[in-house]
Amino acid sequence: MTSIPDDHGNTPDELHRQAWVWLRLLKSDTVRQWDAERFRHWLDASPAHKAAFHAARVQWDSYTPAAAALGQTLGRRTPPVRVARRTGRRAFLGTMVAGGAALAVAAIVHPPAGLWPSPDQWGADYSTATGEQRAIRLAGLAGQVDVTLNTQTRIRTDVSASVPGIELLSGEAAVDLPSGRGNGTGTGFRVAAAGGTSSSTSGRFEVRYLDGRVCVTCLSGSVRVDHPMGQRVLHAAQQTAYDRHQLAGVTLADAVNVSAWRNGELVFRQTRLAVVLDEINRYRPGRIVLMNDKVRNQPVSGSFYIASLDRAIAQLQYSFDLHARQLPGGLLVLT
Repeated sequence: MTSIPDDHGNTPDELHRQAWVWLRLLKSDTVRQWDAERFRHWLDASPAHKAAFHAARVQWDSYTPAAAALGQTLGRRTPPVRVARRTGRRAFLGTMVAGGAALAVAAIVHPPAGLWPSPDQWGADYSTATGEQRAIRLAGLAGQVDVTLNTQTRIRTDVSASVPGIELLSGEAAVDLPSGRGNGTGTGFRVAAAGGTSSSTSGRFEVRYLDGRVCVTCLSGSVRVDHPMGQRVLHAAQQTAYDRHQLAGVTLADAVNVSAWRNGELVFRQTRLAVVLDEINRYRPGRIVLMNDKVRNQPVSGSFYIASLDRAIAQLQYSFDLHARQLPGGLLVLT
């Protein structure tokens, strides 16, 4: 892997290319705080960096009159919001959206991930950072319930409901209930996410909520999924998925692979390379951007240790004959 030792020696063409890589990342809705801080460092390196980014931003074709009109409409409906200790992040946002009011409104409603939570994620009681996992113990109707939070996860404890549980705001949570009580399909503990609820009295299950889609996997026992579009009962090694408008059927699941993250592994079976890299991005600082569309849909099968993801990246680079270029800000571009 090569790196750029000195930004100030870059040619205008090279700066322009770097600016486009940053712009593509910043517009991807998957930006984390690490990315934002490193971007600020890159942007402040010289006036040439700022000029290159400004030129790339002007060319970005999403700055349309329709988007601006939508921003004005949403702006009239959105009251001012005060957020403590956000001065630096607001300054960063101002740099990004100068000349684009629609983007400013969009950043409040759908902020770049990791800079700050979106409004529907405010007030999380527990959260994990990039690469962090956290185990907590909560009260359920059948006794103490162990909940494990995966990387980049936010939850809110649901104490107002008649059945104790959590609301999964984003990320992934594994629930281990006491065994030997009930038939498993009751409501001893519940996980609410995106308009649906998964509940059980015994057994183990996982709920993953990313990009507006929820996947519920039963590892042992049974779990009931209630949704405005219907109900599903899952048994061991079964899963279902839903969003706010649709509920899928019940399918078989590889329970061992689904919960491999709890043992420090990521396991993929005939998974598209682009999806694999997106998953790796959740666990490591910086950002991998795949610019080679020819291999984006190539299947990947394998097991990677979360603690040594750089080795996994090197394996993927070799397997698909990709050229890696390390840019400032922890940005790794694969071409």
